[in-house]
Amino acid sequence: QVQLVESGGGLVQPGGSLRLSCAASGFNLGLWAIGWFRQAPGKERDLVSCISSSDTGDVKTHYTDSMKGRITISRDDTKSTVFLQMNSLKAEDAAVYYCARRWRSCPTGISRGADFGSWGPGTQVTVSS
Repeated sequence: QVQLVESGGGLVQPGGSLRLSCAASGFNLGLWAIGWFRQAPGKERDLVSCISSSDTGDVKTHYTDSMKGRITISRDDTKSTVFLQMNSLKAEDAAVYYCARRWRSCPTGISRGADFGSWGPGTQVTVSS
């Protein structure tokens, strides 16, 4: 069955780095865009980053303004995995991070995830000294 599973979260000090992984199974990852979302307690779920499908060879990436310059999304379809490298982490980056899939392209505006599916269970990121 279709499945996405996140990993790589944990406790990191402010200024530290983490690399999150989203492992896909049960479908051809290359045909799908993958988005990374985060949700902190009491806040809405927000799209952090998205990478488009790779089958056309024209892969596009999207980054939320609040994390631009500090994160990099990438995909390795041979390993059926999408990565989110996060650097210079701040306390306000703490949240549960989720990955989900969308057919081929990333959304052009703000997304709360209604147009994504097959959500993973999430991985907790805690930023604290």
